[in-house]
Amino acid sequence: MKQFFLTFPLLFSFLFFFQCTPALSQSPAPAPAPPALVPAPPALSPASSGSTDVTAILGKVGHFATFIRLLKASQLADQLNTQLYKSNQGLTVFAPTDAAFANLKSGTLNSLTDQQKYQLVQFHVLPSFFSVSQFQTASNPLRTQAGGSDGQFPLNVTTTGNQVNITTDMVNATVTDTVYTDRQLAVYEVDKVLLPHGLFVPPPPPPTAPLKSKQRPASESTQSNDTPHVQVDTSSGIQLSQHALRATSSIFLVLAAFI
Repeated sequence: MKQFFLTFPLLFSFLFFFQCTPALSQSPAPAPAPPALVPAPPALSPASSGSTDVTAILGKVGHFATFIRLLKASQLADQLNTQLYKSNQGLTVFAPTDAAFANLKSGTLNSLTDQQKYQLVQFHVLPSFFSVSQFQTASNPLRTQAGGSDGQFPLNVTTTGNQVNITTDMVNATVTDTVYTDRQLAVYEVDKVLLPHGLFVPPPPPPTAPLKSKQRPASESTQSNDTPHVQVDTSSGIQLSQHALRATSSIFLVLAAFI
């Protein structure tokens, strides 16, 4: 009995140690992994996002500052961006370089009113998309945002191989580079400002009705009784007044009395 009490604590310690050893030998549980990052969606191009910005496209090139200023001042830039978003026909922009504007005659832009500057920028925009190959089959004159083929804003495009030539009634220009194209918007660099004759020469005034001759009043055409009449002696060509005739008749009557 005494021996049992001596071995019991030893047996209890052994069992306790045996139960705890597996728990101590296990490695701690790993920390939970951070959630995987969701990759950002790829950046959309201007055409696919529906927010094409013509001035932003020109600004990246760096030598269209004057044309960009005209686009913004006339508020045509916002109009073109909205038109691109809503229309399926697209747009074609002929963008003159800063050097092209510098080659204009001094005071050319300053001589234009705000409305004329707006029409000038519109004249550089076609209301439909044209690739270089499509210019080969285009029907001249082309319609621009400034007007149709009514003669005031004529614009003709011809091609020689891959070279595109633009002719107005004042300027012969050439497309020197393709700035941007996405099958909806085409922006071409041109070496001259496209000037239409209709902006600088006012249209002829409408014909005026011929003036009607004024009829003289009856009072002016009828001579009064006080106005002496002139009688013409056709035999001698001498004109005698009425008073002279009366005096002559009196003289003849006196002479006849003495005869």
